[in-house]
Amino acid sequence: MMENRINRVMRVLSLMKKEVKQIVRDPSSIIIAFILPLMLLLLFGYGVSLDLKNISIGVVIEDQSADSNDLLHAFLNSPYFKVRVSRYRKELEPLLTGGRLNAVVVIPSNFTELLYSRGGSPIQVIVRGTDENTGELVLNYIEMTWRKWLEQESVIRGNRLSVNLVNVEPRVWFNEEVESRAALLPGSIAIIMTLIGTMLTSLVIAREWERGTMEALLATEVTPGELLLGKFVPYFALGMLAMGMVTGVSTLFMGVPFRGSVWLLLVVSSVFLLYALGLGFLISAVTRNQFVATQISLIVGFLPAFILSGLVFEISSMPWAIRYLTYLLAPRYFVSSLRTLFLVGNVWQVILPDTLVMGVWGVLLLILTFKSMPRTLER
Repeated sequence: MMENRINRVMRVLSLMKKEVKQIVRDPSSIIIAFILPLMLLLLFGYGVSLDLKNISIGVVIEDQSADSNDLLHAFLNSPYFKVRVSRYRKELEPLLTGGRLNAVVVIPSNFTELLYSRGGSPIQVIVRGTDENTGELVLNYIEMTWRKWLEQESVIRGNRLSVNLVNVEPRVWFNEEVESRAALLPGSIAIIMTLIGTMLTSLVIAREWERGTMEALLATEVTPGELLLGKFVPYFALGMLAMGMVTGVSTLFMGVPFRGSVWLLLVVSSVFLLYALGLGFLISAVTRNQFVATQISLIVGFLPAFILSGLVFEISSMPWAIRYLTYLLAPRYFVSSLRTLFLVGNVWQVILPDTLVMGVWGVLLLILTFKSMPRTLER
């Protein structure tokens, strides 16, 4: 009995050693595990931004009073706007319709009178609405600049501006600077680990079939469970190393806060890796073809993780059928847990349910993979 256990352990260790050598010898594995995550991290950190900067707007200044000039300078000094100033609307309307301006702010000739009267609308804002989301953001940025100017003028003039009847004091929790990078980078770990876990492992068993080495493995005493374990452990370690690298770069060099527990991050990431590796191995075991496995892993692994996880696109804005579909996807829960750990902390009412769902999916996929592992040369 003891001899059988020792032999089983030795077979698994030999399979792990073989797989580690395969990873080291294969440049694509190193690229996907370490180079690609860094490229994605730089892309999400610096290339992808949900914050608008250098918004092109026009300001029509029909009133030449001190108040209108002060408001004009508020827009000119804002870091969000590139301002084109004109005395006449007709000069800016073609630029707005042609897409060279995102909005036009009109300061009318009776601006000062409307500013101190009740019920008046001191300025007019015309927004280019071809892109609804961008248009709404531009309007919000203009309104924010307008409110800040009103607050400053009210303090200087002793709260005599009737348009500032309500004092609005916004408070932003967890991401005080409202930077999209702080929300994107933690969630990007889910994309990276999905790529490593699903894309790399989807080639593992299929590669054995295409190279003819699966026949040699099936001729030995190696069981399906030993074969799966021998291939699972090296890629699990590779995924955790990539996660540690991405987390370190995000927090140390890109300024993303981390307010949770490192050990809890390791646990949550490990559970998600069960899902990602299980999905990849299942695809590889079923397809037995590297090209087909790669295509399927992109469709059922990467694309859902990128589009339907809530990383870039807000789930609540999706059609109801797609929203319900996201509940079946483990990346949704991983992105939620990562953002909570990085930006908020150890919020168990969020992390515990998310981890349980990911764990169920991971165990289910590994069971299906085990049942799909080859036992004979026949399908």
